[in-house]
This record gives sequence, C-alpha cells and structure tokens, in this order.
Amino acid sequence: MFILQWFINLGATVMIPLLLIIFAILLGTKPTRAVKAGITIGIGFIGLNLVIGLLSESLGTAAQGMIANFGLRLDVIDVGWPATSAIAYSTALGTMAIPIGIVVNMVLLIFGLTKTLDIDLWNFWHGAFIGSIIYATTNSFLLGILTIISYYLFIFWIADYMEPVISEFYGFPNITFPHGTSAPGYIIAKPLNYIFDRIPGFKNWDISPEQIQKKFGLFGDSTVMGLIIGLIMGILEGYDVSKILNLGMQTAAVMMLMPRMVSLLMEGLEPISEAASEFIKKRFPTRDIYLGMDSALSVGHPAVLSSSLILVPITILLAVILPGNRVLPFGDLATIPFIVCLMAAVFKGNIIRTVIGGTMYMGLGLYIATWISPLFTKMAQNANFDFKGNVNISSLADGSLWPTALFVFFAKYAAYIGVIGFGIIMTGLLIYQSKLKKGEN
Repeated sequence: MFILQWFINLGATVMIPLLLIIFAILLGTKPTRAVKAGITIGIGFIGLNLVIGLLSESLGTAAQGMIANFGLRLDVIDVGWPATSAIAYSTALGTMAIPIGIVVNMVLLIFGLTKTLDIDLWNFWHGAFIGSIIYATTNSFLLGILTIISYYLFIFWIADYMEPVISEFYGFPNITFPHGTSAPGYIIAKPLNYIFDRIPGFKNWDISPEQIQKKFGLFGDSTVMGLIIGLIMGILEGYDVSKILNLGMQTAAVMMLMPRMVSLLMEGLEPISEAASEFIKKRFPTRDIYLGMDSALSVGHPAVLSSSLILVPITILLAVILPGNRVLPFGDLATIPFIVCLMAAVFKGNIIRTVIGGTMYMGLGLYIATWISPLFTKMAQNANFDFKGNVNISSLADGSLWPTALFVFFAKYAAYIGVIGFGIIMTGLLIYQSKLKKGEN
C-alpha cells in the first residue's frame, strides 16, 4: 500500500506516461518509440493542466468577484477536483480503488463482458471518491468496497455503450472515456436529446461552431468567442479596462491552446493505440478492444469549449438564484468542459442544446453538491485534511454528479440491498451488451 500510494502521489503527469511506456513495450512497441510517446503524452498533460490552471485563475477569480458583487454568501466551498482526488486517494478505502478497478476490468475482459481496457489508472480516483464517501455515510468498510465494485461495473458498461458516439463525433476509433466526471453526463444527455428532437421549431436549431463561424465570420471564430466571453465576464466583475482586456486575452488563449495540447496527447497516444490494436488482432482476431482514456482528449473540441465558457457565468448565476443552494462554485469552474464533453457528443456539437442541457445538469448538480457537503467534509476529515475555519466543502466533480447522489441514497436508505442490486443490474447490462455486440459482429 505504501508503494502504491507513492506511485499515485507522482500525479497523472508522471504516473500515466510511465504506465503507458510499460504498456507500449509489453505490446511490442520499440522502447525508443514507447519512451518518446510516453514523454509526449506527459508533456500534453502538463500543457493541458497549465491551460486549465490559466482558465481557473482567470475566470475563477472573476467569478469570485461577480459573486461578491451580488452580495451573496455561500457557505459550502467548491474545492475543485485536485483536492477532491487527493482526499479520495488518502482514505483507507481510497488506496484500494486502483487494485479493485484493475481486478474488475480484467475479470470483465476475460469473460468478454467489456471491450474496454482502461489504461487511465489515475482516474480510478473516482471510484476511490465514491467508496470513501459511502464509508463516511455508513462507517461500513465492506459496503464501501461493494460500492466501488458496483461503480466500476457501471463505468465499464457505459464506456462500451458510448464508444460508437465518441468514435463518430470526436474521430477517435476504438477509444472511449471511462471517466467518472464525464461519463454520467452522457446518460443525462440521451433522454434530453430525445426530448429536444420532438420540440417543434427548436429541433431544427443546429448551432455548431462551424455554423456560427459560417454565419458570423470573424466573430464566430472560437478564439474570438473566447475573447468576447472573457470581456463580458470582466465587465460583470467590475474590472478596470486593463483587467477586462487581459481577461479577454486569457480566455481567448484558452480557446486556442486547449486543442493544441489535446493534439499533443493524441500524437503520443497514436503509436500505443496502433500497438494495442495489432496485439489484439494477433491474439484475439475476433475481438475488438477499446482503450479507456482520460476525457481530456475531448475537451479541446470547439463545441465543448464554447459551451463550457458560456456555462461558467450561467453556473454562477444558478448558484446565486437557486433557493436552497449553498455551494460557491470556484475550484471546478475550469472542470465544466469535462462535465459536459460527452453531452456535446450526444448533441452532435449543437451549442444551444449543450448549453441548455448543461444548465439543467449544473442546476441539479448544485443541489446534489449541497446535499452531500456534510459527508464530503467528513470524508476529508477521515483523510486528515484540515480545512481552516470549520467550513463545509464539496465539489462540482464528483460531488455534484448523479451517481454520487444515487450511491449516497443507497447507503442512507437501502444499504447492501441498494448497492448489490445496482451491481446486479449493471452485470446484467454488461452481459446483454456483450451479446448484442457479438450479434453485430
């Protein structure tokens, strides 16, 4: 456990490249090519984190000022995903999340119940979070373990289920995103898209980044849209002219740099993906394997970025006007692209649908994050994290997501019956889906 914890503490920018280098060599990639690919992926993650940090620092600070201008006091702090993942991995249950995830994935692969080989081990922290918050709810270690297993069954089911849409929309063949922050949005978007398709008039509104640029020329360019949104945010915050212009340039930079960083990730991933495909074809000629990756690969899409920047002020406004909400959005404002990226895929890049669906999702999420904040705070205390001032904490990732609410509900009102029952349902869906895929082949 000590060695595993040390490895986790290296962080995603070191741990994932190392794992991918080892993985690539085992698949038969030349060591020099594997090392170069791993380093490129690591650089891509570092660059992406820098861009997300810029977004958080610029828009996050402006958001704080906007909330102060409204004169509203929100007493639950959104601590952001970095703190959330650190807390999740620091609990007794959290340290077991990666081994449990690997075992579940291997068992499902061996029995042909999933096609997803999840190599994004860092993001097993989502399972650590779910298990740890259930332990904080019930003080039952066994229930926490069963929750982590049930949660992973859900993640691998949805990873297989949404791969065709990811492949079509993002152009990533045989890649899927078993990512705990992003995947739940896909389930929300499916029924919403069905409803949107049946609203007269509205169903014909197809506003994609390409459509916007075609109609508005320069002002439809995603970088210029970022500039405009940044300028508006600066004005609403009450900045002087110099700060307004700087904020506009920073948000424009995010719109341009994010896709460049994602392209670096894809460049590094390409030889590993090729080696994995060849390996599977040689040894399992009748089976396809999807590589489970971080949804960071998707957040550079213009539809995701444009929708997310619009959703930042909308989320702040929701926090202000929704009765009963106590969460102050801050740390995870820059995580909104991860929350809505798979919703954008379901909506085929339609910005209006993504913004409306995202608004509904974020509104629900604020209530969930408020509801679980005492448990979130207790989980942090269990992990020996000391937040000064006796404040309650929560996060938009993963504290605002519906699977978190579902498992907390099970823990509070159904205990083992709810968690085990959910696991059985997910196993049934995995079996059904695997038979369906075989029939298609």
